[in-house]
Amino acid sequence: MAIPFALMLLIIAIAPLAFPEFWESNRNKLILTLAIGVPTAIALVCMGFGKNLLHQIFFDYIPFIMLLLTLYVVTGGIRIKGDVVATPAVNAAILGWGYVLASIMGTTGAAMLLIRPLLDINKQRTKKVHTILFFIAMVANCGGVLTPLGDPPLFLLYLRGAPFLWFFKLLPQWLCTGAVLMIIYVILERRYFKQEPLSARKREIREQSPMRIKGKVNFIYLLVVVLSVLFINPTYLPFMESGPVVLKFLREFVFAAVIFLSLRTTQPTVRKYNHFSWAPITEVAILFIGIFVTMVPAMMYLNLHAAELGFNRPYQFYYMTGMLSSFLDNSPTAIAFYEVAQGLGPFTGATVAGITPDLLEAISIAAVFFGSLTYIGNGPNFMVASIASQEGVKMPSFFGYMWKFSLRILLPVFILIQIIFLGF
Repeated sequence: MAIPFALMLLIIAIAPLAFPEFWESNRNKLILTLAIGVPTAIALVCMGFGKNLLHQIFFDYIPFIMLLLTLYVVTGGIRIKGDVVATPAVNAAILGWGYVLASIMGTTGAAMLLIRPLLDINKQRTKKVHTILFFIAMVANCGGVLTPLGDPPLFLLYLRGAPFLWFFKLLPQWLCTGAVLMIIYVILERRYFKQEPLSARKREIREQSPMRIKGKVNFIYLLVVVLSVLFINPTYLPFMESGPVVLKFLREFVFAAVIFLSLRTTQPTVRKYNHFSWAPITEVAILFIGIFVTMVPAMMYLNLHAAELGFNRPYQFYYMTGMLSSFLDNSPTAIAFYEVAQGLGPFTGATVAGITPDLLEAISIAAVFFGSLTYIGNGPNFMVASIASQEGVKMPSFFGYMWKFSLRILLPVFILIQIIFLGF
């Protein structure tokens, strides 16, 4: 019964590389998802696990996809346009702001908001690939570890009982990782900036234009999303738990209203400039319904047999969650090892979301950070690389990215984080 789940993850990992033209079509993705997901769903119902399946769809998948959809629509209505001289200080500032925004509007939202302005600012630079690579690592991944809004695996852990504010306990790891990556980036950027031809620098100065922000109303909608995740839950609104079933989706109704208002009140030209399309979020919705359905038996098995796997130390969960998050999607990977950790109970000390805080810390950090090790580790990675390629940036191949960047720079940083904060 766990084979369909493994098959879904393998297809997501391999198909974009082995069958790129076939994989471009969302229709083909839907056919594959239905072919794997529907038989699994029927089998679960026939075996008496229909309740588990319904809970997974209604109380995990729907809140998950609604949050992503809302952030995607809102950030797609914000346009930052202009061109300033791409000095090391300017590029570092963009990466720094993106690193902060990733935990506020999500890694996808922050990446889609800032990648085009970053490319516009650096369009005259001859050496800019390193900037895009660090952007993927910092903005599209590592920066999103402080809140459930930051990255999908954290939101799923939030839905399983991890308090919204608990993730702020990861601030030291967030600061340390950001500082180390920023120092490395600035050293490389200063060296590459000195190698820029004088003609390119002069052209940059001539082609400057003031920075402008359009679609500012969406910042209000973004605040509504943050407050909704923080306060619209049974902790603050007990009637969501005890009242009619429809009230359990109060937060999702607010999200739907935000989507409607954002689409109606944002000038169409803003989304046109952003090349806004429903295709990326449709792809996510299709693939994740297959993942959420097929992962039901796998999660049940892991929960029942966790003690037999031999994992009980934070660093073990850190590296296992991290390495699988690099090549599979980090959301189901995080939940898989959360189920393993939960299966180790009952615990004698304090717990968070049913597991010990150190295990939750290891799973959370690893799922977010290690997603940056490959293009397929986290959704925004491929999106950023694709946009950069369309703008003429010669991005490294799948394995070139790993060899030139993630294995040489990112992995040593993540090992350092484990030694400092998780021990052995």
